[in-house]
Amino acid sequence: MSQVLFGIDIGGNSIKFGLFDPDGGLLEKWQIPTDRSDSGAYIIQSAGLSVRAKCEERGIDSRGILGIGVGVPGTARPDGHVIRCVNLGWTEARNAAGEMSLLTGCENVKVGNDANLAALGEQFRGAARGADDVLMLTLGTGIGGGVISGGRLVTGAAFSAGEVGHIHVNDEEALRCNCGATGCLEQYCTVDGFVRVASRLLETFSAESLLRERAKSGAGFTVRDVFDLAKEGDQIADLAVTVGCGYLGRAAATCANILNPEVIVIGGGIAAAGEIILRKMKPDFEKYAFPDCRGARLVLGELGNDAGVIGAARLVM
Repeated sequence: MSQVLFGIDIGGNSIKFGLFDPDGGLLEKWQIPTDRSDSGAYIIQSAGLSVRAKCEERGIDSRGILGIGVGVPGTARPDGHVIRCVNLGWTEARNAAGEMSLLTGCENVKVGNDANLAALGEQFRGAARGADDVLMLTLGTGIGGGVISGGRLVTGAAFSAGEVGHIHVNDEEALRCNCGATGCLEQYCTVDGFVRVASRLLETFSAESLLRERAKSGAGFTVRDVFDLAKEGDQIADLAVTVGCGYLGRAAATCANILNPEVIVIGGGIAAAGEIILRKMKPDFEKYAFPDCRGARLVLGELGNDAGVIGAARLVM
């Protein structure tokens, strides 16, 4: 094997890798734990060493590495510096691309925000194939947003475009979001958000619910429980999904009114709940979207956890 690409998706718990041919075909994937000790000082080093080990295993010379794309859950500049990445313990800017280049001998190293790269991946090989105008929302412990306009990633003046999770959707919220504001989308449509919405509904309504029984037992419930029970007709669970996804539809409409995307892709861990998300968000999306922007297709991501590594490889193609 003479020439290859690497895509790397660095998360808070694991680092995912993809080995690709020059055309972006995925040849192999693997992952290692994220070492967040000493404020994440060894994360890039461990990722670079894993790339080197794979090259040795495959008999790939450093000159055969055409490019290495790296996704991080934070703000990245085009020059490869990561400005901040709290989830990895990086509180100061660091030259992630430069570090990776020194470790691997590859000069073509680019770094991007993980949600942006997930959008790039879905556009390249997934649910948004062939579309030049794409919005991707990733739902998990937080909400990420990736924007592609005219076939190009939009990063913004401060490299923070796509912070959809901090669109204001509820004037009545008193609890503060991690960003310091109140009523952000991220407070309702995340792993903790859907659980919080359901817990509040249990306090407000007296309807019977398996969620209530689990809460009283002390076992508690998860976002998966909320969606699973909603599909089974549990009244409180169904209402929690309706409320959360309603806010999601409203936020997606706000984005559509500005960006006029052809496709809006819903990804991230919560997207595994399936079509119920699209069904529940659609009424509010159509209610708040400008008529000419309602034609955006609402779809679930097709690549799952591979979206980030595929997008990272696409970044350096």
